[in-house]
Amino acid sequence: MNQSVKRYSPLQLVLIGGAITTTTTVSLFGSAWTRCVLAAFQDSPKALVDEVWQLVNREYVDGSFNQQDWLAVRQSLLSKEYSSHQQAYVAIRQALEKLGDPYTRFMDPQQYRALASQTSGEVSGIGIRMEVNQQTRRLTVVEAIANSPAFRSGIREGDEILAIDGQSTHQMGVEQASELIRGQVGTPITLRLGRIGRSSFDLQLRRATIEVPTVHYVLQQEGNRRIGYIRIREFSGHTSGQMRRAIRDLNSQNADAFVLDLRGNPGGLLNSSIEIARMWLDNGGIVRTVNRGGGSELTQANRTALTRRPLAILVDGNSASASEILAGALKDNNRGVVIGSQTFGKAMVQSVHELTDGSGLAVTIAHYYTPKGTDINKKGIVPDIKIDLTAAQQRQLASNPDLLGTPNDPQYARAIAALSGHNFAHPPVRQTTQPVGSSMRD
Repeated sequence: MNQSVKRYSPLQLVLIGGAITTTTTVSLFGSAWTRCVLAAFQDSPKALVDEVWQLVNREYVDGSFNQQDWLAVRQSLLSKEYSSHQQAYVAIRQALEKLGDPYTRFMDPQQYRALASQTSGEVSGIGIRMEVNQQTRRLTVVEAIANSPAFRSGIREGDEILAIDGQSTHQMGVEQASELIRGQVGTPITLRLGRIGRSSFDLQLRRATIEVPTVHYVLQQEGNRRIGYIRIREFSGHTSGQMRRAIRDLNSQNADAFVLDLRGNPGGLLNSSIEIARMWLDNGGIVRTVNRGGGSELTQANRTALTRRPLAILVDGNSASASEILAGALKDNNRGVVIGSQTFGKAMVQSVHELTDGSGLAVTIAHYYTPKGTDINKKGIVPDIKIDLTAAQQRQLASNPDLLGTPNDPQYARAIAALSGHNFAHPPVRQTTQPVGSSMRD
């Protein structure tokens, strides 16, 4: 269950691939005492430094701390005086660098709030996706999310956002605009919009909680087969629910087979990837995690598969972490054929903690393995059918994302060919296909 993140509440968050889920920890003391201690901690940069040290000391997956004398690190940290939280942040980051682990990292309050918002799968805003149009250099609406305030008010793809609450968006980037648009649920916001065929106009909306769509799906006719194409952008708190709706809808449309696109997916919530694996698997292991003490836990399917139709999984070098858990589970259980480029190779699990001043700490707590025991860390998953895109093909798909999941997408086209074969339900003998237009290389 995903819980809201509240500042100063003792939360522990479990992260894989840059995403979080929350489980409440229990305080051994009264709430009044806890509030007093937290208030004191908030005002003490040195206490924050020690809070970080203690969490790493208790949870970090490598008990040798990368061959560092972790007690000496604490003594060094506490021997210094910090005149501000910013000085403490610098010291914390320097100490964490000694671990040699890019995934154990400190986040200032703004970074932590952004991570919590991203991985919850919710934002407080009006429900639009924006970009700076390359031709006009103006902030432009890419999509109004269904059932959002923007959608209900008639905002369209292509509308230009000229001002936000009276502030001009001239030379404003997407991040700055997003900060202005987000705010407390129920509060008003006024956008000045430009639209082809009419004069600029003001539109007032009220902010709401928006469920960010992370799953895109469509039924496509490919020859004589109906293909359910599903793309997952990341694994957030709402992704499993969106995936469940996608599979059920495509089942109702009598999809003959599925293509699951995990390309470019950096990962997300561990539990989300497990829940989604169970939608495709009735039996078998999903992922094995091993903690600092060598304790091992195998998570398994539980007879809740929503479909048994043939499946192809698309991956690339940016498919990481939770994406690799899902692809690895489906591959090892012969549930589908994995097609594309070798994946990123991140096999570490993090817990994420909210600290007493609203900052956050991600700590690597476990190593994971595929169901067959394969360690993919820094190696990745090798596809059953390896087909790498040429640089020209990558540029074409990046500049025109609408081509993804169409016959103009070489990896998707190969998936359709695999699903049309007689043995499409199980991965074929591993083979390598050279990129179209490329020459053989040693």
